Amino acid sequence: MILSSSKALMRSYFSKRTLPVIRASISGCCSQRVTCSQFNNFQSMYQGSIISSNNTAQSASITSSSCTKRPFQILGLQQVAVGSTDVDALKYLWLDIFGLNKIGKHTSEKENVMEDIVRLGPKKIKGKNGLTLTNYPVEVDLMCPLDENKSPKVHKPPLNHIGLWIDDLPAAVVWMTSKGVRFAPGGIRKGASGNDVTFIHPKGNDEAPIGGCGVLIELVQAPAAVIKAFIESE
Repeated sequence: MILSSSKALMRSYFSKRTLPVIRASISGCCSQRVTCSQFNNFQSMYQGSIISSNNTAQSASITSSSCTKRPFQILGLQQVAVGSTDVDALKYLWLDIFGLNKIGKHTSEKENVMEDIVRLGPKKIKGKNGLTLTNYPVEVDLMCPLDENKSPKVHKPPLNHIGLWIDDLPAAVVWMTSKGVRFAPGGIRKGASGNDVTFIHPKGNDEAPIGGCGVLIELVQAPAAVIKAFIESE
């Protein structure tokens, strides 16, 4: 991640704090270790520079020309989230009819959601040469609003969003932002599964014209085991 002015400006912007950190690197650019809050602040600063300079982003912007190679990989489908006001009907369909196994539960008043997390797929897969690779199966999140009259309305649309495993979430957000991708408010934060997540907005706008083509897309930071399995299975 690099500012167009200089690497020194980047280093002066990010303070060194003994907080949990995430690695934000872009191929061909300098690497930094930054906190989630620092990264989100930087993303906001970058987006603000686009607006204030009429999409030229000449002041304190990221140089997309120096980062021509995509600095991340999409590793696979992490989840499918479906919503309904009838939680019993959801559970009966996915657990009793389809026979999937419940592996967790998550409730958030801020996100107006109560969800059951079920597993789709095996716990392990076979790799090349008979190697057994740790596999993170696809989650199906069965979401019900705590209050169907409040927002966000997790039951509208019923097929709420999809989640994708990604190997370097901070780098991906910086690169996509520089390409005009619009992200939903909230920045990078912990998701229901405990992994860092962020969301691509279903629709673009004037400042960031690229959206999810009508689909809310969750980008999920893949744990080391998922990245390792992906590399070994190639």
